[in-house]
Amino acid sequence: MSETAATPALLAVEPEAGADAALPQTVDGIAVARLYGEPLFQLPQDLYIPPDALEVFLEAFEGPLDLLLYLIRRQNFNILDIPLADVTRQYLSYVEQIRRHNLELAAEYLLMAAMLIEIKSRMLLPPKKSQDGAEPEDPRAELVRRLLEYERIKLAAARLDQMPVLGRDFLRAQVHIEQSLQPSFAEVSVDELREVWRDLLKRANLKQHHKISREQLSVREHMSIVLRRLQGQRFVMFEELFEVERGPQVLVVTFIAMLELARERLLEITQAEAFAPIYVRLAYSPS
Repeated sequence: MSETAATPALLAVEPEAGADAALPQTVDGIAVARLYGEPLFQLPQDLYIPPDALEVFLEAFEGPLDLLLYLIRRQNFNILDIPLADVTRQYLSYVEQIRRHNLELAAEYLLMAAMLIEIKSRMLLPPKKSQDGAEPEDPRAELVRRLLEYERIKLAAARLDQMPVLGRDFLRAQVHIEQSLQPSFAEVSVDELREVWRDLLKRANLKQHHKISREQLSVREHMSIVLRRLQGQRFVMFEELFEVERGPQVLVVTFIAMLELARERLLEITQAEAFAPIYVRLAYSPS
């Protein structure tokens, strides 16, 4: 940020007639005043305070944009339609006051004043049409953009400043806890022991083990079983040849055995029509 500028009101203090009557006659019973800790037994007759010794700052601004935004907001001007004549007149009046006391500080403000005058002169001149026939841009557009951006940043900075700050608004609490050398253990109730035991039982049930054994199944053996079951039977339903209760492994081996017997022409698998029951019988062999 730039150096803070202000409108100073200068005040010179001169002794007035009868001022001695308003002052106390003695201080601490001996001196009428004390200067740098030393007693002063009488007031000097040539007391004079130079004009620059006391300055009262009425308004303080953080740069040209801050001053311009202040003038616009104070008079409730529409920032999108700034009356440059009135704002520039007030701005130059302020710059003239600070130029008398701080020329280096006024240089930055003079640059903004020159920009305002340039924008006002461009608004008075006939607008130049662009090559594509579009409407020319408002000369105040760039200034309005800078003012709006500056105002957003200023409001954001104000909100950040209102947030609590460590060391300014609050202090971090520090507590020292003395730890004894002997560890202390809390007592355990019966209900807590019961809950722990239940948890252990649940975990034990989740970790149960079981052994899987492989059953040796022979296709030739089941071929013999199928042939024995068909002995003396005219027809047997296809489903009755399977032992469902022995599990899917036995079902698969029995089915393979039946296919092998059919391939060797030892049994016949018949069906009267589509979706009709399937029957199995021993293959007919002429005597």
